[in-house]
Amino acid sequence: MNEPVAERTLRVERPTLTLRELALEKMRESIQNFHFRPGDRLVERDLAEQLGVSRTIVREVLRHLESEGLVTNIKHRGPVVSETTPDEARQIYEIRAALEAMAAHACARSAPGEGVQQLRQALAAIRQSYETNDLARVLDGTAGFYQTLFMLARNELAWSIFSSINVRINRLRARTIMSEGRQIEGVREMQAIVDRIEAADAEGAAEAARVHVQKAGAIALASLEQAADRRG
Repeated sequence: MNEPVAERTLRVERPTLTLRELALEKMRESIQNFHFRPGDRLVERDLAEQLGVSRTIVREVLRHLESEGLVTNIKHRGPVVSETTPDEARQIYEIRAALEAMAAHACARSAPGEGVQQLRQALAAIRQSYETNDLARVLDGTAGFYQTLFMLARNELAWSIFSSINVRINRLRARTIMSEGRQIEGVREMQAIVDRIEAADAEGAAEAARVHVQKAGAIALASLEQAADRRG
């Protein structure tokens, strides 16, 4: 009798994160939550000691963060935390407004009921994170909300463009979510997007998305300009 053939699978098992990936996540988070502030020097030796990894790994991480726009390598000074200028921020929010309005419009035209439920669940998670003052989870939850929005819109190309600047978006978002009253107003604006999608109001959903981005952008720009004035 022939022995049974072992079942074959093409499943790719996700490996555990490497030290480099863990160090990259930690550094990215530390820049986004302003543990390292714009203009701060990033010294390899000090970072290796703080992170508990080799200087080789730190060097690789800094190169990666430079490619994301979070770190700038300055001649005779070395790597420092990048400073987002008001002009750069305006461009980022203009891109956000266009892409998010497009995604919301498409969602309102085609998102099924279960898709709207996914958005509501993502919004509920953001509210809960605000209530526990867990700003890291607010950032993660907000990024998840927009990923769901773009996936429901079936616009993978727009999501790819959005993702390419998502690290910079999150850094600006870290400024806006800490502003007074944003835990109420920001969630209310996002709720309006979901409500318009559920009502199949494509134009209303797109406008709600634009309003949300414009208000967030105004807060971020004011924060950047105040920081520039303090540096003098």
